[in-house]
Amino acid sequence: MKILVAANQKGGVGKTAALVHLAFDFLERGLKVAVIDLDTQANASYTLAQYKGEAVASDIFFGDPAPLWVAPEEGTLLLIASDTGLVNLEQLPLPEAISRFRESIRQIRDQEFDICLIDTAPSMGVGLMSALYVSDYVLSPIELEAYSIQGIKKLLTTISNVRRTTVPGIQPNTGLKFLGMLPSKVDVRKPRQVRNLAELQAAYSELLVPVNIGFRDGIAEALASGIPVWQIKTTAARKAALETRAMAKYVLENMGLKT
Repeated sequence: MKILVAANQKGGVGKTAALVHLAFDFLERGLKVAVIDLDTQANASYTLAQYKGEAVASDIFFGDPAPLWVAPEEGTLLLIASDTGLVNLEQLPLPEAISRFRESIRQIRDQEFDICLIDTAPSMGVGLMSALYVSDYVLSPIELEAYSIQGIKKLLTTISNVRRTTVPGIQPNTGLKFLGMLPSKVDVRKPRQVRNLAELQAAYSELLVPVNIGFRDGIAEALASGIPVWQIKTTAARKAALETRAMAKYVLENMGLKT
């Protein structure tokens, strides 16, 4: 089982939109997918509600849910939904949180999932740090604005630290790979965004995903309806579908997943 965390310290950058479309795409390809929603905003949980299992996200850290990591019978996608118990996560010492998360991941892997996708809150808290220590890959959707770009620089530093720093009792995650920054909510009508994208391409070409996700109403409509954007029948949605499919193909290939 491969594990990917979607992360950015800045909110509103299209992180959850990217993650749920990865889940939809991988499901359609016949993969067995688990999604863990560690964001208390619970947006991924709203969109993927039809796939909700018995276990909730706080069970990962505070429960004993070994029998509950089972995908609903109607599909091979399991949502481990966000819940109010996550508000207590910051009270848990980081080494203990990582240890419990790793054990839960072991139990999920035993259920023969192909891929586990983790959505995180836009903050460098216990949830995100724990996810980085258990994951194989990081994908970072970014908005082409100054605050989002600043946030990604801090995240890259954190990823570097996770790779080489030992938390008490926890080994560093030396195999953690950065899949790249995914330009999201791109509006080519705004010269500022076009300029920022060009500067990113010049400075971080090797760290940019070679796909842009445009600012399109079809994506918001799809998320609200609990369906992928390629099921929305509008011109804008068709363009968004091509972009999200290309993103999923890039992630699939770079994670070495086979369908």
